[in-house]
Parts: sequence; C-alpha cells; structure tokens
Amino acid sequence: MGGSRGLAVHDGIEMSLLSGEHALYVEGSLRAARRWFDVAYQEAEQQGDMDGMARAALGLGGLWVHEHRTAAEAAVVRTRQRQALALVGPQSSLALRLRVRLAGEDDYRSGGQDRILAMVEEARRAGDPVALAEALSLAHHCVLGPEHGALRLALAQELIEEAQRTGRRGDLLMGLLWRTVDLVLAADPHAERALAELRGLLSKEDHLAVGFVVDAMEVMFSIRGGRLSEAEAMAGTCADRGAAAGDIDSAGWYAGQIAAIRWYQGRAAELVPMVTDLVNSPDLSEVDRSLLAVLAVSAATAGERRLAAGALARLRGQDLTVLPRSSTWLISMYGGIEAAYLLGDAGTAAEIYAVLRPFERLPVIVSLGVTCLGSVHHPLGVAMLTCGETDKAIAHLRAAVHENLALGHWPAVVLSRLRLGQALRGTEESRRILALARQEAASMGMALPADCPVPPAAEVVCVRRGRKWRIELDGRSVLVEHIVGMAHLATLLANPGREIPAVDLAAGAAASDAAESAQPVLDEQARQTYKRRLSGLQAEIDEMEAMHDLQRAATLRAERDWLIDELAAATGLAGRARQFAGSEERARIAVGKAIRRALVRIGEADPVIGERLRGAVQTGVRCSYHPA
Repeated sequence: MGGSRGLAVHDGIEMSLLSGEHALYVEGSLRAARRWFDVAYQEAEQQGDMDGMARAALGLGGLWVHEHRTAAEAAVVRTRQRQALALVGPQSSLALRLRVRLAGEDDYRSGGQDRILAMVEEARRAGDPVALAEALSLAHHCVLGPEHGALRLALAQELIEEAQRTGRRGDLLMGLLWRTVDLVLAADPHAERALAELRGLLSKEDHLAVGFVVDAMEVMFSIRGGRLSEAEAMAGTCADRGAAAGDIDSAGWYAGQIAAIRWYQGRAAELVPMVTDLVNSPDLSEVDRSLLAVLAVSAATAGERRLAAGALARLRGQDLTVLPRSSTWLISMYGGIEAAYLLGDAGTAAEIYAVLRPFERLPVIVSLGVTCLGSVHHPLGVAMLTCGETDKAIAHLRAAVHENLALGHWPAVVLSRLRLGQALRGTEESRRILALARQEAASMGMALPADCPVPPAAEVVCVRRGRKWRIELDGRSVLVEHIVGMAHLATLLANPGREIPAVDLAAGAAASDAAESAQPVLDEQARQTYKRRLSGLQAEIDEMEAMHDLQRAATLRAERDWLIDELAAATGLAGRARQFAGSEERARIAVGKAIRRALVRIGEADPVIGERLRGAVQTGVRCSYHPA
C-alpha cells in the first residue's frame, strides 16, 4: 500500500512537471506554467524529491528574466532555486541550468552581462544542449542595450542552431524571435521579412508568449506607418493577449504604445494621470526608467513644470553614465531630451547628448520592438536646439529625416521635418519643409505636438492678466510680473515687422505732463471712431477663428492693420498725440532699457522664449519685432 501511494505521489509530481513544461515550452502560457510548477515544487518538497524541486524551480523562472517583479514573489522563486541548487548533484544538468538562471537574474538586475556570458561558455563546454539553449536566451535578454547589437545577433543565431539539438519547439521560436528583435533594433531592412517568417510558424501552432511579442511588434509597425487609430485598437488587443499569456509586461507595454500614439497625436498632456499611477508600479522592471521619461514629457507639455522637473531629476539620478543600458534606455534618453527642451534645461540636454551621441545611427525602440520613436539623430538634434547649437541641430535633424524615411516611420519624419524647419527658421527652406510636414501630418490625421512650430513665422501672444503678462510662443507659455517694458514689448509683438518710433512707445506708457502741441492728421472725431472700431476688431477676429472662418478672420485682420497704420501716422500707436517730439534720444534710451529689462525677466522665467524674443526684438530710435 505504501509503495503504491508513493508511486502515485511520484506520478502526480511528474504529471504536474510535464504539464508545466508543456505550458511553458509548447503553449507559451506563462500563467498556466507558474501554477503547475508551484504545485509541483510544493509536492516535491514534501516528498523530498530533489530533482522534482529543481525542475519546478527552473520552470518558475519562466521564459524571460525578471518575470517576478514584486520583492515578495521574486524572493520566493529565488529561494526555491537556491534551495534546489544546494540539493542536486553539482555536476548535474539541473545544477548547471539553475546556475544559468541565477546568473541571468543577477546580471539583469545589476545591468551587467559578465556572469551570464560566463555561464554560456560553461554550458558550451559541458555539451548540454538544453542548458546552452536556456543560457543563450537569458544572455540575450541581458544584452539588450544599444551597444550589443552584434553580440545579440550571434547569440540568437546560435540558439536557432541549438534548438535542433534540444528538439524543443519553444527554443526554435525563441531563437527566431530574438533574431527578429535584433533586426528590428538594428533597423535592418530584412526585419519585417523575419517577422513574417515567425508569424507563419505561429499560424500553424500558436505560442502565447512569443505571439504576444509578435503582436507588439506589429503595433509598432502600424505606428511607423502613421496608422495611429488602427495601432491604438491593435495595442488593446495585444495587451489582452499578453494578459492571457500571463506576461507581466502587458500593462507596461500597452502604456508605452499608447504614449507613443498620443505623442504623435499631439496629446501627450493627456498621459499625466495614467503615467503618474504607473510610474511607481511594482510590476515594472527594476532597470526600467522609461515611464519617468514619459511622465516628464507629458507633465511639461501639460504645463506642470514642477512635476516634469521632478520626474526628469529622478530619471537622471546621480549620474547618467551609470544608468543601466537596458532595452528601455534609448527611449528614456529620448524622453529626457524632450523634457529638457520643454523645460529649457540646456544642462540636462547637453549631458544626455554626450551619452547618447555614440548611438546616433540606431532607431529609438522600446524593449523587444514594442514601439519606435524614429532615429536617434532626432533627440540629438532637439538637444542641440535646446543648447542653442543651431548648426549641430540642423545636421542631426537632416540625418533624422533621412533615416526616418528609410525606416518608413512617417510620424517621426513629420516631427523631424518640423524641428528641422524650426532650426532653419527665417529661410525659404524652412518654409518649404514646414509646409511639407504640415501636409504629411494632415494626410495621416496627425495633430502636431504643441511645442513644434506650425506657421513659418511663429505667432507670439502677449496679453495682460492683472499684474502679470502671459506670453505664448510655439506652444510654450510663461507668466511674468508687470513692468513698464512689458507694455512696450506687447506693442511690438502685436505688430510684427512694423517699425515703431520709441517716442510713440513712451507716449503710450506714460504721457508727459508737458506735451508739445501739434496739429493732428486726423481730427478728434475720426480718431475716436477709428479707436472704437479697432477695440472691437480683435474680439471679432477671435470669434471667426474659433468658428474656423479663416477667410473672414483674414479680412478683419487686414482692416485692423489699416486702422493701426492710420492711427500710428496721426497719433502714435497709443492713440495719443506724440509727446516726445524733439526728444527722440531720451525716448530711445528709456524705452530700450525698459524693453531689455522685460526680456531679461522673460528669459529668467522661460529661457527658450526669452532667447527667441531677444533675437527678434530690435530697439533704438525705431523699435521692431521681426519673427524668424
């Protein structure tokens, strides 16, 4: 009886193990495999079945590294693997496979590769095909940083060959998947061909875990193609498949794909609530800081500067050079530069530029091809725009346009053209590039991010709100306290390209008590009629623009400009008779100083707007604002 019961228990353990191995290596069901292996481990531990404990502990590790994210879950699995390793024969295949798994987990958490690559060599020497296949796959996951492209491809090719020895279909699928990922990460033109081969194998017999990654890559290709609505629907389906497979990354990958789609739709500000909730999730990988980058960009876009600055500081850490170069490193650097640009943080932009520059020929791709933001040249160009290095920005952005075209990444082409047009501002090439970018964006139903230049000459808005002035330029906005120079500056900004005498600006701010008499060009009744009409025109223009009646709005603006010309010729733009006749020099000095103080105040609040205005505002006897 006792022998029969012991045999039944052994058969039960073996059944659980076989069911777990079938779920993991054949079906790709991570969730089902974890359940079976957990049952098998507990039963094997109760019966003192050391080999059973080792097989179950290995299975609990899953297909990837770091599948168990919470500290409690990871500790349980790690303890079981170490316990099993201590019990089995040190020269056994099970011991070798356990050492491989532990080395892979340790290296991934620390951002290293040395231990797992050493285990690959040990498995080769041992001639153990299963141990070597697992070592190759885990090693591949530990070298997903941008500097390891050649090594990854060699590991993937060896895994495909080793799968012929193991006879496990899962090993072949993993080898083909890793090879496809490598080609995608390298922007290889044959990447989609490799993806099609993999999809063909899955159509004959599915594998949930591999199929989830394949679906994620197809979402990425839809985003590249500019099919943003289609990509969003596909992302939801893909996330459902990942959850069904039990992949812990399903929620994070979905968030990354939606973030990319919203970025290209010009709706990054909408991401703040979602990303704020996710950024501290225990389900995220320990080496993944990409959601901090997304939070920094979305918060900066939404105008939440303190939240954005805090997220950017957390992303940077103490030293960017020691940040692990994981599969999300490139996207983290992209987001860091975009946030630095929006915040006017030239120091951070320059720091990230230095560490990112060696990878300028690569595309910015998240994890295993989950999403793509185009050529690395693009964020490098934005970094140089932030630092005021226009020539370098132009060179990088020209390269970004070329490489994004080669990728077939049409939304990224649009953004790179917009930023290139921004860098070339004031030239005929800039106007041509910006017009083409806007046309391409419209063809994809793509809204432009608020910080990208839309018109050839950026329109600036400067309005007073009580004791403060609000300045808006190219999607950026800032509030500054009122000083006299702000009134002068507001007049110039409202009349781009027009030269206005300093005496008129001074008269508009504070008329002298000792006015000199002069015969007006217009009589008082005409002046008052013109002024009343002028005061109501802006409201009509705003109303027409809100109704998208652009033709009527243009007509009203033409009338407004004519009235301003008439009043300026007769009385000055302030609507008063000129008070400083014969005192041009005093007006030039006073108005020039006041405007420069206003520009300094704006620059302190937003360096980007301040720099743009300083380069476009001219002071002297006649003052003007000439936008690029």
